[in-house]
Amino acid sequence: MARSELGSYLTARRGQVTPAEVNLPTSGHRRVPGLRREEVALLAGVSADYYVRLEQGRERTPSAQVLDALAVALRLDEDGRLHLFRLAGIGPRAKAAGVADRVEPSLLALMDAWPHNPAIVYNRAYDVLASNAIADALFHGWAHSRNLMHIVFTDPAARAFYRDWHDVARNSVAGFRLGHGAAPNDPRVRQVLTELLEHSPEFAELWARHDVRGKALERKRFEHRDVGPLTLTMQTFDIRSAPGQELVVYHAEPASPSSEALALLGSLAATSRREP
Repeated sequence: MARSELGSYLTARRGQVTPAEVNLPTSGHRRVPGLRREEVALLAGVSADYYVRLEQGRERTPSAQVLDALAVALRLDEDGRLHLFRLAGIGPRAKAAGVADRVEPSLLALMDAWPHNPAIVYNRAYDVLASNAIADALFHGWAHSRNLMHIVFTDPAARAFYRDWHDVARNSVAGFRLGHGAAPNDPRVRQVLTELLEHSPEFAELWARHDVRGKALERKRFEHRDVGPLTLTMQTFDIRSAPGQELVVYHAEPASPSSEALALLGSLAATSRREP
């Protein structure tokens, strides 16, 4: 029987947990970098045979109690735990209607009212569905793509644009994995995944790690060709009226060089919008 998504996730996650992290002895030769299967079973309070069946895809319906125990054993955070439950068919998954691509007019108007704060709306496939003028200027008019995953992994300029490209790449894949877990059969999500696996070895390597993480408050460092270095804090909000869509708003520390650069970028965006 082919290994299930659940089995692949369990295998990948136990490979990321060291015995020392869960207070297990580390002496002797170990053939695996993380935990052995029997160690995960011991920590979760299940039989080793049952856990092996889970990883091999021969057991696909663990109880919520077992999943909770596995989440603790594998040191999963809330996003990882949610993903685990979804893969087991217990957590909620998105309806099969497809990736939502309509942005509410009221939200568009609100974004346009923020001339000094880049703001974008994207879906589970990381397609940018809406952006205000200063966000367009920040991302160079979306010349390469309006898909954030494509920008990170297939734009040759991305490694210069994102000053911490490796961190951005890792976090982007973890966020994309969370969205994929919510809607694994969505045609657009699957299309983007297939394209990235085919064209980006870096994405494929990170995807194989099975990291899962939703976006939260974080800082990103950019090197913009027109205004120079920018350090921006980003806030991410779920859009309740359109499940699967997220709003990201960037801002700079007041009175900082990044604030001055962002103000210049806003001026350039305003000038560009006025030009015929």
